[in-house]
Amino acid sequence: MKIICIGRNYSEHAKELGNEIPENPVIFMKPDTAVLKGNDFYIPEFSNDIHYELEVVIKISKGGKYIQKETAHKHYEEIGLGIDFTARDLQSELKSKGLPWELAKGFDGSAVVSSFFKKESFSLENLQFSLLKNKEKVQDGNTKDMMFNFDDIIAFASQYFTLRVGDLIFTGTPKGVGKVDENNILEAYLEEKKILDIRIL
Repeated sequence: MKIICIGRNYSEHAKELGNEIPENPVIFMKPDTAVLKGNDFYIPEFSNDIHYELEVVIKISKGGKYIQKETAHKHYEEIGLGIDFTARDLQSELKSKGLPWELAKGFDGSAVVSSFFKKESFSLENLQFSLLKNKEKVQDGNTKDMMFNFDDIIAFASQYFTLRVGDLIFTGTPKGVGKVDENNILEAYLEEKKILDIRIL
């Protein structure tokens, strides 16, 4: 199982980090060891600036290569939410040197994944999701604001990577990303239903 992540897929988020608006999906990867086990996230010793990034996650149910956008919807049946934890200080340092981001994005526990739900239960092009930190809403996103929708992402990514059953795709985060500190509580909601509850330690 691999984890494919899409960066800068919401224009307001790209702007808040001072990044250019991309012409194609920006892709990076997380290893399967990045998946957080349980509900406790421990701040790693190598960073003083861990940020949350809430995202809709799709799970590949049918593998493929060179998938066409018109048939991309046949390759996933379920969606959920995920938090892409990012060591922002380390990422900034790596980017300034022109180096890859994996150390800042792929460390153990950096990929929080909720339970998955049948996609037919939702309007995928108008899907609301949000993140609360200590009961205060910090991110409020909707898939209608994505620059590249789920089918765009699957078609693009499959030009480079063979998609396999069980692969996860983090589809990008809206504006409002920010730092977590010890004893913070993060709660993620999909269409007003809480499906994630994470404690920061």
